[in-house]
Amino acid sequence: MPHRVDPKPTACLALADGTIFMGRGFGATGQTTAELCFNTAMTGYQEIMTDPSYAGQVVTFTFPHIGNTGTTPEDDETAEPVAAGMVVKWDPTEPSNWRATEELDAWLKRNGRIAIGGLDTRRLTRAIRQQGAPHVALAHDPEGNFDIEALVAAARSFPGLEGLDLAKEVSCTQSYQWDEMRWAWPDGYLRRKDAEHKVVAIDFGAKRNILRCLASAGCDVTVLPATASAEDVLALDPDGLFLSNGPGDPAATGTYAVPMIKEVMAKSDMPVFGICLGHQMLALALGARTIKMNHGHHGANHPVKDLETGKVEITSMNHGFTVDSQTLPAGVKETHVSLFDGSNCGIRMVDRPVFSVQYHPEASPGPQDSYYLFERFAAAMKSKQPA
Repeated sequence: MPHRVDPKPTACLALADGTIFMGRGFGATGQTTAELCFNTAMTGYQEIMTDPSYAGQVVTFTFPHIGNTGTTPEDDETAEPVAAGMVVKWDPTEPSNWRATEELDAWLKRNGRIAIGGLDTRRLTRAIRQQGAPHVALAHDPEGNFDIEALVAAARSFPGLEGLDLAKEVSCTQSYQWDEMRWAWPDGYLRRKDAEHKVVAIDFGAKRNILRCLASAGCDVTVLPATASAEDVLALDPDGLFLSNGPGDPAATGTYAVPMIKEVMAKSDMPVFGICLGHQMLALALGARTIKMNHGHHGANHPVKDLETGKVEITSMNHGFTVDSQTLPAGVKETHVSLFDGSNCGIRMVDRPVFSVQYHPEASPGPQDSYYLFERFAAAMKSKQPA
């Protein structure tokens, strides 16, 4: 049998510590720098790449079969990919799914996102877990010409996500209405025709499916930019305030978001519901602190325990910062914790309908384990309305 000769590598992943991974590039060509994380989800790679919470990050997928269902515009969580790039074990295959409209390679190329395949993702994942989320440079050159020293230097020059406010970069720039509901067979996405509750959603990097869940729960949703003031919120006379997911350091985003939340809560007793970064923003507004995690939580298989009911939910997560439960003030109760590491996953005020969770109930890995949170928000708004 003739000796197999591997083709020349066309992509390079350089870590700030000097570790180099060579592989096969696909998607766009060029170079990018970011923080490297890993995601353990077996499905949903398109939703992950378009989740604004992944701004400033390259995602390593631990599941090897990435790209096998292609892509479809219906699965985008925002207008275009936000994650800086992707790392996979095996090269994407031709899609095998009736919903696919485009191959992953072409989709990434069209949207200017770099990807690398053929890597030992288990080794890379172990490195992330042991060393913390590293800074990396990812390059794709069809000719295979790489300046390794320059790539390592680029990785080392990446400033990192601590102290970085990315919400402004991924947020909408002007307000808009949302009425599309959750996908349902056989009609797909239907439009809400009537609504019981007026909700203002602050867009720190909102995923579309969160807005769909709010609409499906009977909400008339008005989305405002991350920098919206309390006056902007209260001028709409909403029944409830929703705080969305988003990327970056919550303490940095909190410089303008926390005063807004505090003022709204001081001037109104409306229900408040937060998810992911919105959870962290609410915690900061209530007096708690947030801290950077070693490698964060990224995946669709995270068990979370509801401390008030004893129920365990299988959840989707994507966060690199967490609320320090030891800093929760009096009057704020921890409601959910991660069964992986005991970190905080939910809080509520004991005397007001104000609550939030760290995970993503709209992603539905359970698949319906956590939808009750949207129903709880709707019920809280209904109880505030006159009979």
